Amino acid sequence: MIRFNSDFLENFLAVVRKYMQLRGGLTQKDLSEMMNVGISTMSRFLNLKTSTVDEQLVANIIATLNIPLHEIIDGVEEDSTETFKRLVQFYKEQKSADQKQDDGEPAPASNEAKTRTTATINIAGKRHQMPFGEQNLSGVKTEVTIREKLETLSPRQKAYMNDFLNLDGNDRDLVVDLGDAIFRYFRQRNVEF
Repeated sequence: MIRFNSDFLENFLAVVRKYMQLRGGLTQKDLSEMMNVGISTMSRFLNLKTSTVDEQLVANIIATLNIPLHEIIDGVEEDSTETFKRLVQFYKEQKSADQKQDDGEPAPASNEAKTRTTATINIAGKRHQMPFGEQNLSGVKTEVTIREKLETLSPRQKAYMNDFLNLDGNDRDLVVDLGDAIFRYFRQRNVEF
């Protein structure tokens, strides 16, 4: 956890307002949209209506407004400085990657013909086809993102995933162990899926 000095928030918000003006007179709404943060969250933060300093939000604001670290680093406790710098750098790299994708890299064509790449594996003396990645017909391999995989789920499967993700860590491990035991049982019985 990053620790800040007691007067950090007031000084930081003054710097933020200065850079909002320097970056074209941005409003709270403009800044929240640039950061993909709710406007109510941004409003509470910028109007000092929060009880704690959200280090993620601070780092995201610095990266979004491109605020030089020397303007605010004095408000970060010395033992937290390196961690804070890494967090800000992370958000800057995210912003840079997002801009590259928006500015020039072509979006993947959704109507391209694609085929599944598969491998034939031998498990317990039985041959199985194992799909991985995708390859379009032009031969260029493209990876399937988690988002794309989630979009292929049925509503029932999505509801299950939601319930699964709402469990705590130990309960998730229990569900995974149970599922693994069921799959092993069916493999032993040579049941095809």
